[in-house]
Amino acid sequence: MNDEQRSLLLELSSRFSPPQGVKLSYGTAGFRADASLLESTVYRVGILAALRSLKTGAVTGLMITASHNQISDNGVKVADPSGGMLTQHWEPFADSIANAPDSSSLVQLIEAFVKKENILLDGKDVAEVLLGRDTRPSGSSLLEAAKQGVASIARATAVDMGVVTTPQLHWMVRAKNKCMEASEPNYYAQLSGSFRCLLELVPQGSLTSSTDDKLVVDGSDGVGGEKLETLKSMLNDTTIEVRNSGNGVLNDGVGADYVQKEKVVPRGFDTADVGLRCASLDGDADRLVYFFLEPNNTRIQLVDGDKIMALFALFIQEQLSVLNKNEDLTVSRSHQARIGVVQTAYANGASTQYLKHLGLEVVFTPTGVKHLHEKAAEFDIGIYFEANGHGTILFSETYISCLEDMNNDLQSTSRGSERHKAASRLLSVGKLINQAVGDALSGLLLVEAILKHFGWSIHRWNELYHDLPSRQLKVKVADRYAVVTANAETVVVKPLGLQEVIDAEIGKYYHFVLSL
Repeated sequence: MNDEQRSLLLELSSRFSPPQGVKLSYGTAGFRADASLLESTVYRVGILAALRSLKTGAVTGLMITASHNQISDNGVKVADPSGGMLTQHWEPFADSIANAPDSSSLVQLIEAFVKKENILLDGKDVAEVLLGRDTRPSGSSLLEAAKQGVASIARATAVDMGVVTTPQLHWMVRAKNKCMEASEPNYYAQLSGSFRCLLELVPQGSLTSSTDDKLVVDGSDGVGGEKLETLKSMLNDTTIEVRNSGNGVLNDGVGADYVQKEKVVPRGFDTADVGLRCASLDGDADRLVYFFLEPNNTRIQLVDGDKIMALFALFIQEQLSVLNKNEDLTVSRSHQARIGVVQTAYANGASTQYLKHLGLEVVFTPTGVKHLHEKAAEFDIGIYFEANGHGTILFSETYISCLEDMNNDLQSTSRGSERHKAASRLLSVGKLINQAVGDALSGLLLVEAILKHFGWSIHRWNELYHDLPSRQLKVKVADRYAVVTANAETVVVKPLGLQEVIDAEIGKYYHFVLSL
């Protein structure tokens, strides 16, 4: 690091003093706290995002959001060049610079890290960071701090993408690094175009009743509701009514997190909505759940992330089954995809049983989207979802290339055949779904397309399986690290003897649950 770069860091960082007595940790959601405590942290994450861009020679992203947290909170996280989350290898560095007590300590940490990572600050390489924020009032000032952080690294440029959903920002980073147009209109064009393709391929006779044509969406009074209003104007064949799209308080009695945990109707819904297909986004639109109201009841029937995953898996398996058959009905093994479904220990056991009954490979990972995403990427087609509604589908580059070749061959030899339609549907799914991160908007459109394909109501979808009885509680203990788990957090190995006690309790009800 030359003197000019060191002086620039010292000068700009002196404007953003860290709050006293506050220690922050970078997790799956990045940094989150009361917005009043985050200015220095966001500034320093701007530095990290610029360094990550230099290290990888690619565009990175920085998103300012606190997702489903209350409106007084905010947060910041980095999008890697793939569009995914920041590599875990860099998380300790994020923690160290966020908690550095002063400018001198900060610069020392940066100097040591760039040396270890072999990042040339004195070279000719340039860095580019795409910045986004949600609708929180604190976002504007924190965005300025992020810009100053990026500017603290010579030859680094911050590009303000405006108010966007978290998945949009991640999509833009991925698109930019794939040499695609990476603007918000491009995002809408890709989603709406691939959605229309799926609707055009809906089998004849797959008709739903007129009451099932309408979808009512709770926008959580956040950025997702605003963006869905824009997107729905491009969807001529779909009726979507958006409520809670910014006139109320963000995440206050609304949103996917509230609906999924409380299992009650969000603000703005009442008995007049009984029987309608409803959905709820979270604050930054990276989670999605569906629900419908029951007559004479304030509670809802929740159709959560587990059932969204089951619907996606069933549809994709159907298309693969058609695609993998030659005209003489023998299976073509050269094009068979390895499909995997990834869950965590939070998944309801009934969903796991259902997916295995379909003949799908089901694997578990520790809790956290980064673990799910990484495991899903090992398959040709990897589907992952958490019950909270966060998830997506990943198609390997190799399999996408294979699909494109097959689709081209089928177009020339058997255009309009069932195999050709199946290949076209899978390619459209790959374009519609956000392969960078979970995306409530793209996920919602895929759910709607699949329901039309099957001719199903939300009630029919909900009957795929029945959840096993469960209850989730938070128990405070003196030392959370005293409990050690294995096998993707499904077995307790310490304290010794605890798993045996759990097994004994489960054994009292196991056969009863299986009979439900």
